[in-house]
Amino acid sequence: MTAMAMPRQTLTLAWRSLVQIKHNPAELLDLSIQPIMFVALFTYVFGGAISGSTGDYLTFALPGIIVQNALFASVTTGVGLNSDLTKGVFDRLRSLPIARSAPLAGRILADTAKQAWSIALILGLGVVLGFRVDNGVAGVLGAFALLLVFSLAASWIAVLVGLLASEPEKVQIFAFVVIFPLTFTSNAFVPTETMPGWLQAWVDVNPVTILADATRGLLTGTVSASLIGQSLLWAAAIAAVFAPIAIRTFKRKV
Repeated sequence: MTAMAMPRQTLTLAWRSLVQIKHNPAELLDLSIQPIMFVALFTYVFGGAISGSTGDYLTFALPGIIVQNALFASVTTGVGLNSDLTKGVFDRLRSLPIARSAPLAGRILADTAKQAWSIALILGLGVVLGFRVDNGVAGVLGAFALLLVFSLAASWIAVLVGLLASEPEKVQIFAFVVIFPLTFTSNAFVPTETMPGWLQAWVDVNPVTILADATRGLLTGTVSASLIGQSLLWAAAIAAVFAPIAIRTFKRKV
């Protein structure tokens, strides 16, 4: 097998996952409808009560909503992987002359592309509703890159859960047991100072808070190199811990 064979096979399998959207649009609807609902509900239900106006709240909360959605969307990697395993897709692929890691890498790459779509959709809707990007194209590209890097790292947790779970529904439970409380005990939706003192201590070190603040800075022009660096360190730490475990589990299972 040549050195370029594995990357080529990964791209082919990633394209296979993306092409399936044409035959099963529900895969993309999950990454489209839920973000739209969150932006609309949080802006018009909570905006006036929290910030006094929907416009002010949207400026604060939209980056947090993007971060929350990116973390929830990373779970789709685990769900899709588990579905492929339980349906025997990997058994069929294993009979082909391809690298054993190509199907997993292809799945992660395809889901990263879906993540980019979801981020763009939320940001586009936010702009329509009144959110203003004050840091230009560079800020948008920086936010995209940071979110995708962090989501890619978080997807290794989803991969591990997807490999260990017995069915896709149990992977989805993980999102509500872990990601849901993690995002709501951050400053993604409300300022830290409005919370009880004992909770603020956790909020300040919560990686979701750090990522949300870094994304806000990149989009609104108050960018902080320290927050970006901390977000990247968290991403590196998550990947360093969970990627090796997930890969070993994948090799044993497949």
